[in-house]
Amino acid sequence: MKNITVIGSGTMGNGIAHVFAQCGFNVHLVDISQPALDKALATIEKNLDRQVAKGSLTEDDKAKTLSNIKTFTKVEEAVTSADLVVEAATENVDLKLKIFKQLDEVCPVNTILASNTSSISITTIAAVTKRADKVIGMHFMNPVPVMKLVEVIRGYSTSDDVTNKIMEMSKSLGKIPVEVNDYPGFVANKILMPMINEAIITLYEGVAGVNEIDTVMKLGMAHPMGPLQLADFIGLDVCLNIMRVLQDGFGNPKYAPCPLLVNMVTAGHLGVKSGKGFYEYTAGSKDLVLAERFRKKEMV
Repeated sequence: MKNITVIGSGTMGNGIAHVFAQCGFNVHLVDISQPALDKALATIEKNLDRQVAKGSLTEDDKAKTLSNIKTFTKVEEAVTSADLVVEAATENVDLKLKIFKQLDEVCPVNTILASNTSSISITTIAAVTKRADKVIGMHFMNPVPVMKLVEVIRGYSTSDDVTNKIMEMSKSLGKIPVEVNDYPGFVANKILMPMINEAIITLYEGVAGVNEIDTVMKLGMAHPMGPLQLADFIGLDVCLNIMRVLQDGFGNPKYAPCPLLVNMVTAGHLGVKSGKGFYEYTAGSKDLVLAERFRKKEMV
């Protein structure tokens, strides 16, 4: 498999495209607007420049990586020769189902369809296609060029052959794939999101303040970032959506999102991307610098 199409050019999509292209794959990057694609290419080039400055990449490697990426605004044009499509659109179930239904109609019959979803059922996604055996989850971690883990999520009907191919392909990207079964939140977010939600509940109940909670987890549990700052980094809206997926999927009240989280998202306080979450992120603020440093870890 050499021809990869990536749907969505946001943070995860451009990171996935970057990694595939750097490893020699032919990448078609798709988004609904050319300005979004231009921004993605600028981000990829900026991140490649950091790797060159660090000495982990040559200028020739950078040029080859960029030459491996072509951009498209029409899905049907981007998938004509795709061996694998990786969807990295917004974490919204209706949107993902719409995308996969379209992909099933326009992709070659042997194309494998993968989703970068962090919590939505692969089995549910596969059900809107006529190739459920060829639908799988590839959950990359952010930032994609740095983080080694790929959760490979096997849907109810995903074949052994497809699973094995995606496991091997992930290794060829320099990643460490871990096969998991298709249950809400998979492994990463089934464990992480309830912990973040519990930290928010701890704040909501007045047990301790934001800095105190994060300091306890950083110094006491050796976490590189406290759960509240991590929630800001992920996006509080994303955290809320995943908690709702867990709550709906398991039907257990222990997964109910904290009312404080709901209120903050309703108020538009989404964390780093909105400028305010559990911390405030303004130009030159210490908290913004910390969050950005974590996001670009080892790429600087």
